[in-house]
Amino acid sequence: MKAILKVVKPGLQTTIQDLGRYGYQQFGISPSGAMDTFSMQVANILVGNPNGEAVLEAAVIGPEVEALSDVVIAICGGDFTPKVDGEEVSMWKSFLIRKGQVLTVGHCRRGARAYIAFGGGIDVPFVLSSKSTFLNGKFGGFEGRALQKGDVLVGSPLIRKPYKRLHPELVPQYAKEMTIRVVIGPHEDRFTEESIHRFFSEDFVVTHKANRMGYQLKGPKLEHIGGPDIISDPIPFGGIQVPASGQPIILLADRQTTGGYTRIGTVISEDIPKVAQAVPDTILHFSMVSVEEAQRLYLKRQIVLKHLHLWAAK
Repeated sequence: MKAILKVVKPGLQTTIQDLGRYGYQQFGISPSGAMDTFSMQVANILVGNPNGEAVLEAAVIGPEVEALSDVVIAICGGDFTPKVDGEEVSMWKSFLIRKGQVLTVGHCRRGARAYIAFGGGIDVPFVLSSKSTFLNGKFGGFEGRALQKGDVLVGSPLIRKPYKRLHPELVPQYAKEMTIRVVIGPHEDRFTEESIHRFFSEDFVVTHKANRMGYQLKGPKLEHIGGPDIISDPIPFGGIQVPASGQPIILLADRQTTGGYTRIGTVISEDIPKVAQAVPDTILHFSMVSVEEAQRLYLKRQIVLKHLHLWAAK
């Protein structure tokens, strides 16, 4: 039996995303994928899907969908207070919605993005090895665009698993002020010592120029040595560019593939989900860590995801 859902209201920007489209940056194709990969993977695990299965990513205002068949669902990420037929349901837990019931994800109270996984996944074509929507390229996901009213989503054969809940100790807390860990470089020699000190000691605020491509920050001006321009090089997820304005930009899932501005550092993989859940006016503090520490934290997170069933409860 396949899961089928009809979009009643699409929300502000709801797209289909998986772990991303890697191996094509040299051709100018952005990886895309989920902004908060932790929430996305946990949602899949809770409904019995492979970690990398496609989910719905909803930003700020979530969608409303009608179940045209029974389907197991889990919603993780920002607190959107979801409801089924008007009755509130828990996040970070899998549950069943019956044919004819309506899921309303609603407005976000904390955080910025929710991830909605369906047991059995979402049946859309792979484009360059991924189901992710690349909005700027207009391909992948559901016809290369955000969902619209009337769209019908079909899943793979329904997988029935015991209902599970993530242990409360593992549920992230999203605050209006957060510390983000960064590996310095690769162009730290292009900034004054005072600017490096400012970057790691003073506050930066997420502005309203924030989307899946990147977050423009506002804070103390960072001064360059010899100007901001470099020979264009590849940009990693979480790379922090500093153009001539001296105001940092954190580059995210739909980032351009290369860039010609200096990068003062890169947000570590462990903390990118925190950045993904930051809304405008969130205050960021940057903390320097070594590559070795960033790798240790990444491996620790992967171990948690691999053994998540040990902490999940019916």
